[in-house]
Amino acid sequence: MKILFIGLGSIGQRHLRNLRRIMGDSVEVIAYRVKRQVPVLNDHLQVVEGAHNLAKRYNLLEFNNLDQALAEKPDIAFITNPSSMHVRTALKAAEAGCHLFIEKPLSADLKEVDCLIELVEQKRLVVAVGYQLRFHPGLQQIAAWLKEGRIGRLAFATLMQGEYLPGFHPYEDYRTSYAARQELGGGVILTQIHEFDYARWFFGLPRRIFAVGGKLSHLEIDVEDTATVLMEYESEGRIFPVTLVLDYLQSPPNRSCRVVGEEGKILLDFHAKTVRLHQRSSEKLEEHKIDLPDRNCLFMDELKQFLEAVEGRVTPSVDLRFGVDSLRMAIAARKSLESGKVVSLK
Repeated sequence: MKILFIGLGSIGQRHLRNLRRIMGDSVEVIAYRVKRQVPVLNDHLQVVEGAHNLAKRYNLLEFNNLDQALAEKPDIAFITNPSSMHVRTALKAAEAGCHLFIEKPLSADLKEVDCLIELVEQKRLVVAVGYQLRFHPGLQQIAAWLKEGRIGRLAFATLMQGEYLPGFHPYEDYRTSYAARQELGGGVILTQIHEFDYARWFFGLPRRIFAVGGKLSHLEIDVEDTATVLMEYESEGRIFPVTLVLDYLQSPPNRSCRVVGEEGKILLDFHAKTVRLHQRSSEKLEEHKIDLPDRNCLFMDELKQFLEAVEGRVTPSVDLRFGVDSLRMAIAARKSLESGKVVSLK
């Protein structure tokens, strides 16, 4: 098997490290890289001392030209370049017959997304979008409780993710990162799109979206750093709201999920590693400690599933159409934030 990486920044290097852990030298790796500015990193996004040559460290062949790399006939392409370039490069890789792993978000806009869907379905390619939180034990437990109807009819949910942008990647100036730059598909709405994805997982697609926020801090960026997104859902003939609170400002980080129903509530605290179920009919609190040694476990599980999907043994948790859904939600939220109007997804 031959695998192509398109971009080897922090997330590309993470997938590369994990690929070598799973498959060792049994897989041939090539890479298309342009700037080559990101140093060799470890799982904690720290620079590996004494490691100056990424190609030598991971036994890969580098190309300056994408067409030359695709001429090597890779079986799989990892699309891990900046968000605004994802679809453009994914189309070229798919045309060459590559199965695709596309890092989230799928794109920075909806241009050519339909073309990508048509192409991969025509060629029967496997596509996964990189939402590693689908493998988080706490979120999987919530999904199970919701499926069982443990809290009755849903009343509302609040999903929060806040983290200080300059702390994202300690090895680089945050002002140069994709998350800080509009041209590369940055901004808190697209960068922290995981919350849109698991809202889609739990509740489906919303009817309408309204967002407020913008660049509210002194961070030196040209994208929004704060957004509160209100999404209108319908279930069992009733409307219920789901609110996302996203920011680039909180230190220490804060990430949580609260879902309230007529018969109880669920609370997940990502950093405390606990998920709790309160039911009105019982005074007993059901609490689970989340067994997650480190966050890289999620990326490992995600990669293993993708490789199994390429072999035809499973279906990706987040395929291309699921990836498009979360992108539609995020684009609608950004459109609402910019216009001040409610945006319909119908």
